[in-house]
Order: sequence, then C-alpha cells, then structure tokens
Amino acid sequence: MVPQVLQLDIQGTPQAWITPEQAALHLSTDDVAWAIGESRPLAVLRGGINALLQRQSVLAIPPIIALRGQARVNLFDVEPTVTRRKLFIRDRFTCAYCGDLQDPRKLQAEHIHPESRGGQYSWRNLCASCPACNARKKDRTPEEAGMPLLFVPYVPSRYEDFLLQGRNVRADVHEWLAARLPSHSRLH
Repeated sequence: MVPQVLQLDIQGTPQAWITPEQAALHLSTDDVAWAIGESRPLAVLRGGINALLQRQSVLAIPPIIALRGQARVNLFDVEPTVTRRKLFIRDRFTCAYCGDLQDPRKLQAEHIHPESRGGQYSWRNLCASCPACNARKKDRTPEEAGMPLLFVPYVPSRYEDFLLQGRNVRADVHEWLAARLPSHSRLH
C-alpha cells in the first residue's frame, strides 16, 4: 500500500488524501502554496530525459501539500461520515458499557437511543459495544437498562477523521495531524 499525500487548503485544513501522482499534478501546475516534509519526500517520480540538457526530470513529492486558493466548502461545517471501523477506533475498541477491550470483529455499533425508537445512526448516538452488553441493553436507553455509558460519544474533529480513516499514514504526517487534535480526543 503506497502512502498517500495529505492535501490541505491554504489555511492548513485537511481536505483529502491524494495519490503521489495527483500531488505531482498540483506541483507541476504551481497549485501548491506550501508543503511540509520536502526534505524527506514521500515519493520521487521520474519523467523523461531533456533532449537539450540530457537530464531526466525528477519530482520529489512531499507528504503534505497546501493548495492555493479558497476551499469551496468549509469542511469544519461538514460532519465526518460515520463508519463502523472509524467508530470502533474512536472508542478505542472498548465497550462503552462494561469497559472491556474487544476484538474488532466482535464489536457492535450500538444505538444509545434505540433505532426502534427513532435513534439515528450518528456519531453522538452510536458507541462500541460488546455482544453481551448489546444483548443485555436490548432496545432500551442506558438509563432504562441501568447501564450508564463509561464515556461520552462525540463527533470527531476534521483532524481526527483523517486519522480515523486508517490510511497508510507516514509517522511525520500522523504527528502533524495528532498535534492538532482537540484536548477531548480519545486518539491522544
């Protein structure tokens, strides 16, 4: 799996994971305002040989690039998509009711306010649960079941979402994102 480049807007807000080839296009069209990690490139792409100079073109791809211009959408206003995998990572593979660390293959995405009673599939209404606790809680609220939550579910920040996506992230890019996590994040 080839590591991907973290694409930011000019203000440093994560926008997308892109391939080194996509980053090369941005670099070659002068769309990149600034970059991080240029001294240790993510990839080096080699092109054709210049007929006049008899040198091969080489483009070093930094692991983080910021593009010029204004982002079309303020991504801090967009709630990250919920997936089971990201939910389980957010909750550190721990049951929100009993606190036991679980095998991710056995974990379940549990509706805090039951789905049968209008509970949404959303970050604030989902938590990781072991099968035993999920079966014990049934279609009741935690209060009705006498099973208080051990931690409060929350919507991950933009920076957390990029870490939760579980891409093949280089250590320096991971550190850059982790340094911007909110203090309440469980990813610290």
